[in-house]
Amino acid sequence: MSQNYIEEFRGDLKEFHEMTKKFYQKEVNVAEYKKFSGGFGSYAQRGGNASMLRLRFAGGEITKGQLQFIANSIEKYQISLVHFTTCQSVQLHNLSEAQVCALIEESFCQGIITRGGGGNYPRNVMCSPLSGVQQDEYFDVLPYAKEAADYLLGFIHKVKLPRKLKVGFSNSKENATHVTFRDLGFSATGHGTFDVYSAGGMGREPKMGALVASDVDPSKTLYYIKAMVDTFTAYGNYENRAKARTRFMQDTLGTEGYIKAYQEKLSKALAEENLETHPVAPSIAKQGDGELLKHPRAIPQKQDGLYAVHYHPIGGSPSPEFFRTLSNAILPMEEVVLRVSPDQSLYILNLTSQEARKILSLTEDGAQTFFETSVACIGASICQVGARDSQRLLDACIKRVRKERLPGHALPKIYISGCPSSCSGHPIASLGFRGGVKQTPDGPRPAFAVYKMGCPIQGKESFGTELGVMLEDDIPEFLAALGKEIASRGMAYGQFMEECQDAFLAIANRYF
Repeated sequence: MSQNYIEEFRGDLKEFHEMTKKFYQKEVNVAEYKKFSGGFGSYAQRGGNASMLRLRFAGGEITKGQLQFIANSIEKYQISLVHFTTCQSVQLHNLSEAQVCALIEESFCQGIITRGGGGNYPRNVMCSPLSGVQQDEYFDVLPYAKEAADYLLGFIHKVKLPRKLKVGFSNSKENATHVTFRDLGFSATGHGTFDVYSAGGMGREPKMGALVASDVDPSKTLYYIKAMVDTFTAYGNYENRAKARTRFMQDTLGTEGYIKAYQEKLSKALAEENLETHPVAPSIAKQGDGELLKHPRAIPQKQDGLYAVHYHPIGGSPSPEFFRTLSNAILPMEEVVLRVSPDQSLYILNLTSQEARKILSLTEDGAQTFFETSVACIGASICQVGARDSQRLLDACIKRVRKERLPGHALPKIYISGCPSSCSGHPIASLGFRGGVKQTPDGPRPAFAVYKMGCPIQGKESFGTELGVMLEDDIPEFLAALGKEIASRGMAYGQFMEECQDAFLAIANRYF
């Protein structure tokens, strides 16, 4: 990251301190404070008595030094909740006024920028979490994601966007970062190039991104970002916040009209700017120890003899003590880095088999089945705009399903969003839930809309079909009944959904 950005944004922190003091002294209300503090990556939590701080890491990559800083901060301020987000950042929760003000300063001293972590700014740039080590990837896209992140920081003081702008990079058809649904997405191809998608999104009225360019030389990446910023500022809706995301430009301009407008801005950028970039992917010199490791959470890297360990804390929130334990463990390990994943997992990369065994033993408290790797936003107990407590629902579902001792393939990973903002990605989940309310004879009750058969895989993308609204209390029983039915047929969830739609609907309809 360019040091001048750190110094530039450091000057803004005085204003953050002043406004935060006013908020806690009740001189400004929640809405006024949110409008201001979001631009610093901080929001007041529900109730207005505590704050959160979002630490942004380009591509989700966390170094040993940054992990040590997080561990030190947790202990220094007795932080009780840490959360991995679906945008590959780390959130520190339940902070007092003094704590959030101190932490934002100390984060900057560690080169960790929170500026633009919320509000109408370019957000954390996302990247496939195993980029550079994944065996079947097209090429390592992380260096370009980091260049993009650095470049986008430069717009924070110079450009006023209508709303937030999310940019992502994908290294394979897996599409882990949902680049074909982003405001701007770069999808690697087998030709060593990018296909570029734009004006997608998964909030209210979700849309797939429009393919605005194919076979783009990666060195031209920043031109496409400049064109996106220029298109958004020229055609984005500054009057109606609900319509101020890039996807709505496909409505106002038409998809073909949007593509034309974008390409006009691109032509201008190519003619007037000097934005070529040639980042060098870091080489991994580390050698394996010659031992073979087979474990469902140990992923062989394309670097011979090295492994990545996958850890999914339930709900994306590891115990605060975990960060010190992990930091101490990896400190003597050469070239080890961490990557936060868009599904709230953590990958520990560049491990020998012996090192991987140590990390596996430290992460045994995480998800034990594919279902337990389910994703849930932070939920309404903390989020101001959340309608339902996604974390509570996920916890209840996992506890209920564990009682059935189902085979690992019987249920899918579910995605739970507390409101239509879709922070979990529920619209493209194979089974998704979105918080709301259901009218009953006893009055309105907490509930979730249910979605089925969404898919993020590139070339097979689809939004899920909304089936109906299910009471929150009934969802754990629905999943238990569904899992038992699938297990009784000796099927996996995917096969069951392809071949037994009527049986699925018959179970679901019991709870609508």
